Amino acid sequence: MIDMEINKVLGQMRALSAQIQAPDPASAATGAGGVNFGELLRQSIDSVNEQQAAAQSLATRFESGAADVSVAEVMVSMQKASLSFQAMTEVRNRLVEAYQQVMNMPI
Repeated sequence: MIDMEINKVLGQMRALSAQIQAPDPASAATGAGGVNFGELLRQSIDSVNEQQAAAQSLATRFESGAADVSVAEVMVSMQKASLSFQAMTEVRNRLVEAYQQVMNMPI
């Protein structure tokens, strides 16, 4: 069961990579073939939010005694959501740091 989830995560990562490498016509307005950074960031935040909601839902189902949910599934789901949130927080910290460096540049 865990192998299926790993394959699912790998598939999602490949799909996001393909989406970044092949911009759609809607993102052509962002510049010379660039990707709309704000939209990409929003999608990433939404993805993290969905992972956290799914992990919480799975934990709630396990706590209520659902027979089709194992403790291993719950733990893997919670860890994936935690890692996603930590990665998002690190990206935010790096963006804030880059913004501060740009703002402190002499004119």
